[in-house]
Amino acid sequence: MFEPKTKDPFALFAAWFADAEASESKDPNAMTVATADAAGRPSARILLLKEVDERGFVFYTNFESRKGAELTVNPFAALCFHWKASGRQVRVEGPTLRVSDADADEYFRSRARLSQIGAWASQQSRPLADRDALMAMVSRYEAEYADREIPRPPYWTGTRVVPLHIEFWQDGDFRLHDRFVFSRARESDAWTVTRLSP
Repeated sequence: MFEPKTKDPFALFAAWFADAEASESKDPNAMTVATADAAGRPSARILLLKEVDERGFVFYTNFESRKGAELTVNPFAALCFHWKASGRQVRVEGPTLRVSDADADEYFRSRARLSQIGAWASQQSRPLADRDALMAMVSRYEAEYADREIPRPPYWTGTRVVPLHIEFWQDGDFRLHDRFVFSRARESDAWTVTRLSP
């Protein structure tokens, strides 16, 4: 049986994430990211969490992609972490903000050089004739930046999901799960904690 011992969801997330890093064989920071377009039609994909603190959960993307376009017209997102080994899920919902240029530049510099090239070469989410066309773009940018630092593309940056709801789900026998949601109306408000039926 799970019962939260803190009223700070970020502290609880940090503890669960540490457990996931110890028990999950690969990518404990993998999460489903759901966005919606201006008409409310949702889409979802798996991304990697790159940073989390009391300000929120950060991932990086090409803002000319489908998800980037959706975040621009409808700046809200939902995240879902699923850690099968520990039988846990965490769901996060809230508005989104772009990270500062300084933070995006710092993270971009930390990426592998070929990943940096890929950010320039890929017109993410748009039609592609074939893989040869993609690799030709990779070769083009490898040549262009052969002898210098690769700058961050202006359309490539980070998104911070500022949580208003964080739900912790612990698997239970016979589907009698333990679910607790931390919620607040605004970022400046105190968290309230509510147990939910499984």
